[in-house]
Amino acid sequence: MSGIVLVADDDDDILLLVTTRLERDGYEVVAARNGIEALALAEQHKPAVCVLDVGMPGLDGIEVLTAIRGVDGLEHTKVLLLTAKAQESDVRRGYDAGADAYVKKPFSPAELATRVRELYDGGV
Repeated sequence: MSGIVLVADDDDDILLLVTTRLERDGYEVVAARNGIEALALAEQHKPAVCVLDVGMPGLDGIEVLTAIRGVDGLEHTKVLLLTAKAQESDVRRGYDAGADAYVKKPFSPAELATRVRELYDGGV
């Protein structure tokens, strides 16, 4: 597992915000604009943490999460789901799929960075 954080979101503003914040905190970040690109980058880079938007085209964040859990070399990758879907059933669906953390939009960049750091450092 590498020291890379994968960020995937189809909203360019959110992708830039999250990427910039995490890079400022010292992480090497790879960015994807859809689920298919996110899965390919995850397989290529073997990130330590993935921040996945649930509502992406191609594959949504939960589909990417499910796929990641089945890829050799990614079994220890931590996954944080980032989404506007705030219903309890949506959150449960994310955790049932294997998410390690869940952050709801709108979010505080500081809160997101804290959650990524916790996952990166091995806490949940």
